[in-house]
Amino acid sequence: MRGIEPPGAHIVDREAVASAGRDRSSDEDLTYLSDLFQMLASPTRLRMVEALAAGELCVGDLAALVGVSQSAMSHQLRQMRQMRIVRYRKEGRLAFYRLDDRHVEMLFLAGLEHVQEAAGGGSAQ
Repeated sequence: MRGIEPPGAHIVDREAVASAGRDRSSDEDLTYLSDLFQMLASPTRLRMVEALAAGELCVGDLAALVGVSQSAMSHQLRQMRQMRIVRYRKEGRLAFYRLDDRHVEMLFLAGLEHVQEAAGGGSAQ
């Protein structure tokens, strides 16, 4: 059980602790997940995800919809591409973006549902 019980720790239920520690994620995976959440921790980027959840858009249309310059949009999209949040395809001089996969939309929708339930007084169970 290496890494689960720090020196001086008081464990009440060793079986529960062992069970919770069995299938722990790697530090690498958790670091990437933390980076992903940090990338999504921006209202502008969340607007982008929300817009792209509805379908593919070119950079100019996405910039107009979100209310930022095309230059700022391109910068955000480049960072989001590096984190595999979005992907693009070229058509002539235009770049069209979409969400990288369904998981990105699911993350957004789950988070939004959580926030809306909390705002509506829903129970947190």
